[in-house]
Amino acid sequence: MPTDTDPVLASLRIDRSGVPIYLQLRDQLLHAIGDGRLVPDARLPTMREVATSLSVDLNTVRRAYDALARTGAIRVVPARGTFVAERPPAPDKALRDKTVDAFAHRVIALANAAGLDPAAAAKRVLQIQKGDER
Repeated sequence: MPTDTDPVLASLRIDRSGVPIYLQLRDQLLHAIGDGRLVPDARLPTMREVATSLSVDLNTVRRAYDALARTGAIRVVPARGTFVAERPPAPDKALRDKTVDAFAHRVIALANAAGLDPAAAAKRVLQIQKGDER
């Protein structure tokens, strides 16, 4: 039976880049949430559906979903499914600033690790945020 998650499930890919599979899944699902393919309260494919579709171990998918749940991107409702979380309320200014700084440091580290210029990555983030998808 087709669901709203079928296009997302069909878009998931695993590559041999050396990046752990659970991180690839986590990042692809975060991207789907970020670009609006998965909206708040949208039901995600079950872990078993993802594992079967990609021929990966169920525990690998569980690890990706657990990582998403820890960040607050998704919520697990026992016996009902896994859903995209609503946007969390804005944290107080000090916590928000600390979170933004930590996020910026992670982005810089990821860009450097990928051999990319962090400033170019930041510029591209701003372009995408403004709707310039190229």
